[in-house]
Amino acid sequence: MEVTAARRSFLCDIGFWADRTALHEAAFHGRVLQLQQLIESGASVNIVTVDNITPLHEACTKGHLRCAQLLLEAGAQVDVRTIHGSTPLCNACASGSLECVELLLEHGAKVNPSLTALTASPLHEACIQGNDAVVRLMIASGAQLEAYDVYFGPPLHIACAKGHVGCVRELLVAGANVNSVKFHETALHHAARVHVADMIELLVEFGASVHASDNLGRKPVDYTSPASPSHTCLTFYESHPLSLQQLCRITVRRTLGTRASEVIGRLNVSHRIHRFLQFYDHPSSLQSHT
Repeated sequence: MEVTAARRSFLCDIGFWADRTALHEAAFHGRVLQLQQLIESGASVNIVTVDNITPLHEACTKGHLRCAQLLLEAGAQVDVRTIHGSTPLCNACASGSLECVELLLEHGAKVNPSLTALTASPLHEACIQGNDAVVRLMIASGAQLEAYDVYFGPPLHIACAKGHVGCVRELLVAGANVNSVKFHETALHHAARVHVADMIELLVEFGASVHASDNLGRKPVDYTSPASPSHTCLTFYESHPLSLQQLCRITVRRTLGTRASEVIGRLNVSHRIHRFLQFYDHPSSLQSHT
């Protein structure tokens, strides 16, 4: 196969960059054999486009594990950032590739790269994509639960806005602040907008305030349609305060914060209480009262 060499230039401290190269194309399309041949022929695995995109970014964008492995083994920089601030780990999380995420972490990728005005954290990207396993891995690897993106706010907000109930649960169980705000807007406002009653109930049972007002003075229920399941759920909780039992659970978890699951797991309590505190049982308070 004939490969045309890309035009190379030198751009200040960025180093050598080129138009999109054959290496970028091979990594993006998952062409393992071609990629291996290019590397063996001396192609630079760290060559960047004018947007500072490397072949490793491309491989991770599409979740091509073997291509990412070849590039890293050949010396690809694991935390190089595009002009928008995205690292290969951001791309891997956005693609939902658990295998690529694991590989990058094994090679020392930063779990919490500094945020810019143009990029979200890897955890944000995982929440946008909606892969529960990737979100769980990022949290276990030390991802900051309250990392604040100028556009999305904290990860919990974007998980709710995208309607990913599983990701929301992972974040809440890990200790994310259920009442965190962005311009007075809470995660519950987002859940109300996407009309996911199960998510609304989950947030409330973790302590979300149904009476919180955003900067327009609107409560979550104001973003629902009358007679819809989400509207019924919120009006129920507005008129039926949580039980003392539920409030105690919320207080315990709020006090323990991100250590809640670990500490509760070591408590010498009955199996039933343990499951209750860990939210393993998630009975529908709404359904039991309707």
